[in-house]
Amino acid sequence: MIGENTHQRGLKQSIDWKLIGVYILLVLIGWVNIYASIHSEDPASIFDWSVRSGKQFVWMLTAFGLAGLILFVLPPRLWESASVPMYVIVCALLVLVIFVSKDVKGSHSWFELGPIKFQPAEISKITTSLLLASVMSRQNFKITQWKDFLLAAAIIAVPMLIIVAESETGSALVYAGFIFVLYREGFSGWWLGLIGLVILLFITTLTISPYTSILILIGILTLCNAFMGPRKEFWKRLGIGVGFVALMAVLPWLWGMLQGAVQGHLDWMERVAWVPTARESQTYRWAFLLKIKPLYILLGLSFLLLPFLGIRAFRGKDGFLGLSLAAFIVGVVLVFSTDFIFQNVLQDHQRSRIEVLLGMKEDLAGVGYNVNQSKIAIGSGGLTGKGFLQGTQTAFGFVPEQSTDFIFCTVGEEWGFVGCLVVILLYVFLIVRLILDAERCRESFNRIYGYCVASCIFMHLFINIGMTVGLMPVIGIPLPLLSYGGSSLWAFTVLIFIFVALYRQEKKYF
Repeated sequence: MIGENTHQRGLKQSIDWKLIGVYILLVLIGWVNIYASIHSEDPASIFDWSVRSGKQFVWMLTAFGLAGLILFVLPPRLWESASVPMYVIVCALLVLVIFVSKDVKGSHSWFELGPIKFQPAEISKITTSLLLASVMSRQNFKITQWKDFLLAAAIIAVPMLIIVAESETGSALVYAGFIFVLYREGFSGWWLGLIGLVILLFITTLTISPYTSILILIGILTLCNAFMGPRKEFWKRLGIGVGFVALMAVLPWLWGMLQGAVQGHLDWMERVAWVPTARESQTYRWAFLLKIKPLYILLGLSFLLLPFLGIRAFRGKDGFLGLSLAAFIVGVVLVFSTDFIFQNVLQDHQRSRIEVLLGMKEDLAGVGYNVNQSKIAIGSGGLTGKGFLQGTQTAFGFVPEQSTDFIFCTVGEEWGFVGCLVVILLYVFLIVRLILDAERCRESFNRIYGYCVASCIFMHLFINIGMTVGLMPVIGIPLPLLSYGGSSLWAFTVLIFIFVALYRQEKKYF
């Protein structure tokens, strides 16, 4: 209840206008660069609704209308109370679109209503954020309890898996960002490290060798156990682990030298028709063991040590060491599953993009064309860019999808490094402001939802810009508020302004 001495703040004090200002600025920057991306020698007006810049202007006006509706008309409590039915409806739409939509570049994710195209995957980020915030804000919810963790994980996984079934890998990858929300609410940071380790093992197995991946796995687990174990055993654990890794690191070289020496001696004996003595025959009878690959020697030695380490962990009640042994086994399984996953689970275009990204092959005229042209466009901008509407890569359409997924290329070419830096800093300000506002919230629902919004925007920003500069595979994901498209702009507007409205409700009274 509001007490007698409670004062009500006005709009100026209760609304985060800096957050709204950055939102509007990013939308306007996007609109201007969409016009630049479709500019030609016979340009249309930026307001011409028959071209993308004019259509985006219409989407902008309607997005501003949605923002006003959410902020000043709809009751903020609506979002928490309606989170369950909204989530169910959107999940149903995600399933429905698979069966009724057209195939667009291998993806079934768009509803078409006349001239309007609508992608439910964009809205699913909003409903997932709302339901996640609603469930995690319950008084008895604890992320460290398995039943609560599994409930939160299911809320994230259901729409994510449906979107994967639509072949929208990029949109599904955004859901990985919700792990930052779980971390903020008490989820162990070791899980973040585990995810990073899985990615590292996958990449090193593909690009180097399984032997290197397993050696990296052992090295990381050794360091973790040294730091997490008893302080008096730090140097002992570190020394044994580093010594084992160092020995195994030179094993392929030593093994190769030994194989070469033995094979050379056998070849010499054959050339000179040497008749070996009984002792020499007995010795060379074991030469077939040299055909064993170093990988299997490493695995053999490692698994011979597992029982001894397991007994040590049990007797010393060292839970972390026990978990490390389990992580090692799972890691080895992952390393030997990588080739199967890469060849049989990923689709052809996904494999090709990963191969180009990791330098496993070069295909500048095929799957690598977009990224190559994108890097040329951004690099040609130099420090301050070529100037508005002066970009040659942009004007002549060398980069496909330049007004949507590759809109950052236009910024780089026409506004240069300075323009790119300004745009990135605006996004950083937006994300940091969302986090700071979320931390100021007294109600856990508002705080958790704010972190969900920041995580979604961060993942889109990281993936999209990483994609345009060749650090991420091309997976088709818009740059928030900048890329052309009504469903994307509306979704991010609703996502952000629900939080602005919730924050306003908290700051309205003091």
